[in-house]
Amino acid sequence: QVQLVESGGGLVQAGGSLRLSCATSGIIFNLNAMGWYRQAPGKQRELVADITRGGMINYADSVKGRFTISRDNAMNAVYLQMNALKPDDTAVYYCNARRTILQSTTNYWGQGTQVTVSS
Repeated sequence: QVQLVESGGGLVQAGGSLRLSCATSGIIFNLNAMGWYRQAPGKQRELVADITRGGMINYADSVKGRFTISRDNAMNAVYLQMNALKPDDTAVYYCNARRTILQSTTNYWGQGTQVTVSS
């Protein structure tokens, strides 16, 4: 199975920066994409950014220009550089990986890392 472990969360002032890391282990072949989701209390989990095996990147409109997603070439890890943080960015951030085989997609999730941005 695929295991994902996030790190790098914490408490920062508005305008500050954090860099999240997600390390993969287990059976990681044929991963098609990796990315980051977040969930604030009382809200739905939402996509923050993802990157495909081919290097295509998507960002949520709310983080464009502030966050940057990257990966190592083997997709053993994915990173999220977060700049100009706002209180609205406060959430638990989850690493995500997905694998599609014969048009059937499986999603894998990390345990989450808390990001808190103070006013």
